[in-house]
Amino acid sequence: MSLTITEECIYCDICRPACPNSAISAGDEYYVIDPNLCTECVGHYDEPQCQQVCPVECIPLLPEFAESKERLWEKYALITG
Repeated sequence: MSLTITEECIYCDICRPACPNSAISAGDEYYVIDPNLCTECVGHYDEPQCQQVCPVECIPLLPEFAESKERLWEKYALITG
Protein backbone atom coordinates (compact mmCIF):
# COMPACT_ATOMS: atom_id res chain seq x y z
CA MET A 1 0.00 0.00 0.00
CA SER A 2 1.52 3.25 -1.05
CA LEU A 3 -1.17 5.59 0.28
CA THR A 4 -0.71 7.45 3.53
CA ILE A 5 -2.41 10.32 5.30
CA THR A 6 -0.07 13.13 6.28
CA GLU A 7 -0.19 15.47 9.24
CA GLU A 8 -1.82 18.08 7.00
CA CYS A 9 -5.08 16.15 7.57
CA ILE A 10 -7.77 18.46 8.95
CA TYR A 11 -9.76 15.57 10.51
CA CYS A 12 -12.80 16.30 8.36
CA ASP A 13 -13.95 12.65 8.05
CA ILE A 14 -14.63 12.83 4.32
CA CYS A 15 -12.13 10.11 3.40
CA ARG A 16 -13.29 7.46 5.89
CA PRO A 17 -16.76 6.80 4.41
CA ALA A 18 -15.32 7.02 0.87
CA CYS A 19 -13.09 3.98 1.48
CA PRO A 20 -14.79 0.81 0.19
CA ASN A 21 -12.60 -1.44 2.37
CA SER A 22 -12.98 0.47 5.65
CA ALA A 23 -9.21 0.91 5.70
CA ILE A 24 -9.34 4.45 7.08
CA SER A 25 -9.90 5.17 10.74
CA ALA A 26 -9.47 8.05 13.16
CA GLY A 27 -6.02 8.34 14.65
CA ASP A 28 -4.99 10.54 17.57
CA GLU A 29 -4.33 13.65 15.49
CA TYR A 30 -5.31 12.67 11.95
CA TYR A 31 -6.82 9.77 10.05
CA VAL A 32 -4.75 6.67 9.32
CA ILE A 33 -4.86 3.96 6.67
CA ASP A 34 -4.58 0.28 7.58
CA PRO A 35 -2.10 -1.16 5.05
CA ASN A 36 -3.68 -4.61 5.40
CA LEU A 37 -7.05 -3.31 4.20
CA CYS A 38 -6.02 -0.71 1.63
CA THR A 39 -6.12 -1.91 -1.97
CA GLU A 40 -5.92 1.63 -3.39
CA CYS A 41 -9.55 0.93 -4.39
CA VAL A 42 -8.55 -1.93 -6.72
CA GLY A 43 -11.64 -4.07 -7.07
CA HIS A 44 -13.96 -1.13 -6.56
CA TYR A 45 -12.79 1.98 -8.45
CA ASP A 46 -10.17 3.04 -10.97
CA GLU A 47 -8.63 5.58 -8.58
CA PRO A 48 -8.29 5.80 -4.80
CA GLN A 49 -11.47 7.45 -3.59
CA CYS A 50 -9.88 8.94 -0.49
CA GLN A 51 -7.60 11.01 -2.71
CA GLN A 52 -10.53 12.11 -4.84
CA VAL A 53 -12.56 13.48 -1.92
CA CYS A 54 -9.80 14.91 0.29
CA PRO A 55 -10.20 18.71 0.42
CA VAL A 56 -6.58 19.36 1.47
CA GLU A 57 -4.84 16.73 -0.68
CA CYS A 58 -3.08 15.11 2.25
CA ILE A 59 -3.19 11.52 0.91
CA PRO A 60 -0.16 11.10 -1.35
CA LEU A 61 1.03 7.97 -3.10
CA LEU A 62 4.45 6.98 -1.83
CA PRO A 63 6.28 5.23 -4.68
CA GLU A 64 8.76 3.61 -2.29
CA PHE A 65 5.92 1.54 -0.81
CA ALA A 66 4.12 0.76 -4.07
CA GLU A 67 2.48 -2.64 -4.45
CA SER A 68 1.86 -4.29 -7.79
CA LYS A 69 -1.67 -4.44 -9.20
CA GLU A 70 -1.47 -8.21 -8.76
CA ARG A 71 -0.73 -7.84 -5.03
CA LEU A 72 -3.55 -5.30 -4.63
CA TRP A 73 -5.95 -7.74 -6.34
CA GLU A 74 -4.75 -10.51 -3.98
CA LYS A 75 -5.51 -8.30 -0.96
CA TYR A 76 -8.92 -7.45 -2.43
CA ALA A 77 -9.68 -11.18 -2.80
CA LEU A 78 -8.67 -11.83 0.82
CA ILE A 79 -10.74 -8.93 2.14
CA THR A 80 -13.87 -9.80 0.20
CA GLY A 81 -13.56 -13.51 0.83
